[in-house]
Amino acid sequence: MVTTARPPLLEAVGISKSFGPVEVLGDINLALEPGEVHAIIGENGAGKSTLMKILAGHLAPTRGELKLDGTPAVLAGPVDAEARGIVLVHQEILLAPDLTVAQNIYLGREIRKGLSVDDKAMNKGAAEAVRALGVDIDPTITVGRLSIAQRQLVQIARALLVPHRVVIFDEPTASLTLTETEALLRVILDIKKKGAAVLFISHRLPEVKEIADRVTVLRDGKLITTRSAEGLEPVDMARLMVGRDVAKLYPDRVATKAEDYALEVEALDVPGYAQGASFKLKRGEILGFAGLVGAGRTELLEGVVGLRPAHGRMKLDGKPVQFVTVRDSMRAGIVYLSEDRKGKGLLLAQKLGINLTLAALGQFLRGMLIDRRKEAKALDDAIAEFDIRTRDKELLAGQLSGGNQQKLLLAKMMLLDPKIVIIDEPTRGIDIGTKEQIYKFIAELAQSGKSVIVISSEMQEVIGVCDRILVMRNGRIVGEVTGEHMTEDEIVVLATGVTSREAAVTAEHA
Repeated sequence: MVTTARPPLLEAVGISKSFGPVEVLGDINLALEPGEVHAIIGENGAGKSTLMKILAGHLAPTRGELKLDGTPAVLAGPVDAEARGIVLVHQEILLAPDLTVAQNIYLGREIRKGLSVDDKAMNKGAAEAVRALGVDIDPTITVGRLSIAQRQLVQIARALLVPHRVVIFDEPTASLTLTETEALLRVILDIKKKGAAVLFISHRLPEVKEIADRVTVLRDGKLITTRSAEGLEPVDMARLMVGRDVAKLYPDRVATKAEDYALEVEALDVPGYAQGASFKLKRGEILGFAGLVGAGRTELLEGVVGLRPAHGRMKLDGKPVQFVTVRDSMRAGIVYLSEDRKGKGLLLAQKLGINLTLAALGQFLRGMLIDRRKEAKALDDAIAEFDIRTRDKELLAGQLSGGNQQKLLLAKMMLLDPKIVIIDEPTRGIDIGTKEQIYKFIAELAQSGKSVIVISSEMQEVIGVCDRILVMRNGRIVGEVTGEHMTEDEIVVLATGVTSREAAVTAEHA
């Protein structure tokens, strides 16, 4: 009896994509097999997102074809793709902020009871959907009140409600903590066990190693290789991505010897988010904030800079201060780079020059008009200094890759010549080569005498970059780790409230 091999669930054959004269993808071949996790890795701008959008029906290829179950197929759009079982989990948050969690999860596919929407059933289903991802989120709360990480989990829960044969995850763990990431990876493995194909796009290479069966590497829109993940270590993946060795990700640091404090915070409350927070930041120091999602890290620092109402005492260079608005803190020399660079950091529909100079607009005015020549020179300088990679200076900010958007945001804030730089999730959704650049830049800031606060969900990041780490839990600073105590175990113990002994017993009986 002759048997034939089962064709891939979804296959890209010679896929190319051009925008005008610029080819961003060239002759890509990719096969997604049933019961497989296939990872795509590459630097920002390598073409990963473009390929993903073609596979999910958001873009049509310029050349080449797609095959479903071995048969040529033309996807009429994302709705058509979903109807055929191809589901995309976007990196960008595409939820309605004024609707509840349940309403977002069931938007367009509401559960009905007669002629009315069955809110009770949707609330129950939504709670179960997010609980499957390892978190408890009130299904009746509006999405606008959630953190970026919680919104990402809601978006994943919404996508997975659709019957699926192929699930494409675009940087799904970029804003998640270790605990949430582990829960999501378990969900992905469950999808795989049920016979679906998973396409997993991530810059977190240890995750790729842990979960992928095969790995495809893209560079500059070209397919470099497809290999079995077995025997392919993260350092090998990094080398294939950037085309060179990336042996040392974090720069060497010499901790500041300064004894004076640039910022002192005492008993600061951010209503609803943080209570009784006290900490000090030395001049030339890199101070990290770690903790689980919902611990209050972002909200606490937003309260410090005037983005949220806050009550307490603060000193800047030894003098009492209170910032009512973020403009107050910026004038005093503190800049805050939001974790949500797309929603709060940049104007995606505006050109690069406008985005760069907006915060320091006064420097570029000539009378009542903007000095365009001065703005153009500032953009040239920023592109050179921060290695912002763009094929056209007239591009919109939204057309840059995630890593280059982050570099543009850094350049924008550095025009203010700040004394203190607060960076929330500095490398979320950014490739390893760009991470290396940003870590070096943060170290250079501190070396130049500026003080830096880094908020990050990646424990290795805060360990590798920071001089000290403060850990938050349930809105409070619960501990500090320094020196040899700056380990993932120490941070997890503080972040979860589980004692070392309890953690050991749990591990022994796991």
